[in-house]
Amino acid sequence: MKIQICKTYDEAISDIKSNSTIMIGGFGGAGGQPTRLMLALRDSGLKNLTLIGNVAGISKTTGYGWPSNIEPIDHGIFFESNQVKKIVCSFPVPGTTKPLSDIEKSWKEGLCEVEIIPQGTLIEKIRSAGAGIPAFYTPTGVGTPVAEGKEQRAFHGRTYLLEFALPADYALIRAHRADTFGNLEYVGTSRSFNPAMATAGKVTIAEVDKIVAPGKINPERVGTPGIYVNRLIEREAGDPLP
Repeated sequence: MKIQICKTYDEAISDIKSNSTIMIGGFGGAGGQPTRLMLALRDSGLKNLTLIGNVAGISKTTGYGWPSNIEPIDHGIFFESNQVKKIVCSFPVPGTTKPLSDIEKSWKEGLCEVEIIPQGTLIEKIRSAGAGIPAFYTPTGVGTPVAEGKEQRAFHGRTYLLEFALPADYALIRAHRADTFGNLEYVGTSRSFNPAMATAGKVTIAEVDKIVAPGKINPERVGTPGIYVNRLIEREAGDPLP
């Protein structure tokens, strides 16, 4: 598969349309977050998006994971511009008494739907989508509101819930390096959700610090094989954003 190396972030997301389902990589703060792709998506003005991520935006309220001299950017930028109809995540709001986050404001005003999924279940739903597994059973959530409306089945004397795979139209992810074949190398917290999301999007777009020639990345450090990657965009050297 030929990898498209994009010259601009607008080019990288040019075929995304309103009503798309989009995964956004990263764990919580700036680390592993495709920040430049997120800004391009915000500036596109697309509407009625369904977002999938570990969080729904906690840095703008708390400063979590961001240098003190840079204004934080997180998923909240999409709620500020009223682009989201639904978000699927495991940690939607920060545990703080500080002012309401953008997602909280949007939800309280009835502008978006929020689906909360336990973190381990969320990542397994994403991984299953990438592996071609339509559904799986998990004990997480049994006896809680998470179980409402879901099939339950006992295995070896323990009750499990049936959960379905969670694919997306697009996956926006962040990696440290890529080669021109699309193989990705991760560092730090970018290893969290990005590798699984890269397999679960119909189109995977990777924002990387550096694009190198094939063979420059040690095969043992490849976190995502290029077969899962459709497009690459290289960040400018010295970009101040994490």
